[in-house]
Amino acid sequence: MKLLNAAAAFLILLPTLAPALDPLSASLLVATAAVTWDLLSPQSWLRCSLLECCHVNNTLNYSALKVQLESRLFGQHLARDVVLKAVQGFSTNPGRKKPLALSLHGWAGTGKNFLSQLLVEHIHPAGLRSKFVHLFLPTLHFPHDSQVKLYKDQLQAWIRGNVSACPHSVFIFDEMDKMHPGLIDAIKPFLDYYEQIDGVSYRKAIFIFLSNAGGDLINKAALEFWLSGRQREEIQLKDLEPVLSVGVFNNKNSGLWHSSLIDRNLIDYFVPFLPLERRHVGLCISAEMQARGLPPDERLVQAVLEEMTFFPREQEIFSDKGCKTVQAKLDIHEGAAGARR
Repeated sequence: MKLLNAAAAFLILLPTLAPALDPLSASLLVATAAVTWDLLSPQSWLRCSLLECCHVNNTLNYSALKVQLESRLFGQHLARDVVLKAVQGFSTNPGRKKPLALSLHGWAGTGKNFLSQLLVEHIHPAGLRSKFVHLFLPTLHFPHDSQVKLYKDQLQAWIRGNVSACPHSVFIFDEMDKMHPGLIDAIKPFLDYYEQIDGVSYRKAIFIFLSNAGGDLINKAALEFWLSGRQREEIQLKDLEPVLSVGVFNNKNSGLWHSSLIDRNLIDYFVPFLPLERRHVGLCISAEMQARGLPPDERLVQAVLEEMTFFPREQEIFSDKGCKTVQAKLDIHEGAAGARR
């Protein structure tokens, strides 16, 4: 602000200074002043081309996000559709009453982190590297049981300060199942239906919670569908969300155990991630091969699949690690193939 005021004062004096200079110097002075003014002005095109600005369109590029999720997120029709509808409705609603809160649940490797990554890249192009996207890991940021009170104060201060700087801030809480019970309740005021808190509105922010908690409930439902001969694509949110929210609320290891966020209905969507079948893991392997510039090779895909484990033991329907170990397994087989060549 001081620099901006100084630039303004300089521009006011510019007409007085310019006549005392030769034409070339005067032109350079005027051009330099214009560039300086543009650089110091918030949200200027030049400034935002060089530095990241909190400048988000009123509407999300729904079509681009939809294409990304459909082509890169495998086996998660339910999570894809729910999140797309949620963020589209949120971004196009000028009368929103609260921030958007999404709670993503499912076993490791099913795509929770990947979906979150794709989503934030369509809000802030720098994605997880953006200074307006904040990722919290309980084991890193909140490691000690004895410091929960301090963590609550720090978390509130961090959210308050960053939303003040950028109303479109995104906050991601990973590994919620490792969060100290009660800690997450510290953010309850920011998720509630308040127009402002101490002069700050939180209604444009997005909060995303990621957890393995409830994964067993989701897997059980998916298995029941399979055993009954129904397609997984027939599973709807109404089949899982009620039992999932109750299960997470009553699970001491969920991070949302007896949380006011659930009790006050402040989480907008509980988003289930289904266990991945063999065909979905195969798509993950092919996508990783493509990302590495490898040619299509069905034999390599099958070789990596043979390294994966599936459950239940009798039928081997679902991958117990999803796509989480695909990169490591492919490293081994790619290295072996290279050695043979």
